[in-house]
Amino acid sequence: MRDYYEILGVPRGSDEAALKSAFRKLAMEHHPDRNGGSEEASARFKEINEAYSVLSDPKKRAAYDQFGHAGVNGAQGGGGPGFTDINDIFSEVFGSAFGDMFGGGQRRSGPARGQDLRYDLEITLEQAYAGAEVEITAATAMTCEVCEGSGAKPGTSATTCPTCGGAGRVRASQGFFAIERTCPRCGGEGRIISDPCATCRGHGQVRRNRTLQVRIPAGVDDGARIRLAGEGDAGARGGPRGDLYIFVSVRPHDLFERDGLDLLCTVPVPMTTAALGGEIEAPCLSDGDAGEGQANRLSVKVPEGTQTGRTVRIRGRGMPSLRSRERGELVVELFVETHTRLNARQKALMQELADLCGEQQHPESSGFLNKARRFWEDVTGG
Repeated sequence: MRDYYEILGVPRGSDEAALKSAFRKLAMEHHPDRNGGSEEASARFKEINEAYSVLSDPKKRAAYDQFGHAGVNGAQGGGGPGFTDINDIFSEVFGSAFGDMFGGGQRRSGPARGQDLRYDLEITLEQAYAGAEVEITAATAMTCEVCEGSGAKPGTSATTCPTCGGAGRVRASQGFFAIERTCPRCGGEGRIISDPCATCRGHGQVRRNRTLQVRIPAGVDDGARIRLAGEGDAGARGGPRGDLYIFVSVRPHDLFERDGLDLLCTVPVPMTTAALGGEIEAPCLSDGDAGEGQANRLSVKVPEGTQTGRTVRIRGRGMPSLRSRERGELVVELFVETHTRLNARQKALMQELADLCGEQQHPESSGFLNKARRFWEDVTGG
């Protein structure tokens, strides 16, 4: 007989997890149902199961490690190594995912919870800032009112499935053991509908559009998820409804960019205002508490000698937090705008200004030129 460790393809010191993983992989690969009932696959499958039934039992494994096959053959009561219960082994290793194939599933005759649904909702940044009440229309499964969810034509009822006798499962012999499967005729229901409801066609449910009100909380961010409990598909056979999940995306804004709780906005500043200092108006978002006029604009002070890229931070005018009373900042980035289309008189004045301004009026240029001059000297060796 082949060595059990060799059959499973694992070393002798393998732990329980390695044994289970090897068994799972090999059992799936060589299961007779996956190989068209091949006798070779059946024999290989039996050999794999035999090896795992011994090595997965600490006492049997200890006896096998010490005495080999002789250490476990005698303990099996006449013949080759036996198994605990094949359904127990598969239930342990494969769980519910393969329970239907190996008899672990259950008849689906009781109430079943409805499916959860997803709805993608796009909102504006203004709605995310202030919060909003949004109306959506979602298609959900509803219990058929004509047959009251039975699936049968009014005045008739479902009958016991003749194939499985109402059990919802059928058993078939496959080699040396029996395999239990979901009944192919009734789909595990244990009953069949001979005269289905014309409205739902025997499903017991119909899909209808429902209009729902969704409250968007202030401060919601792109990618947020809102759960509406009990607003998903209706459950089967009187089961509870599923949930509806609203996945929120925030439409890009023409003026603002969000960075956490902060709102970023770039505002142009005339060159003269940047040089002399002054005030400009910057846009901002409003929660609707103030009037429309000045609610969406703020006065921003521009310091004398402002350069492009300078920022002014205004506290409390950013996005609200979902989890606290905190608010972010409105970050106004100043962009110094050069005058264009100058007339002759304006050009003359600009030239006069340029002649009057020295290095002290251009500190950035002066510093840059000094660095550039040293660079050029290093390159040329001058």
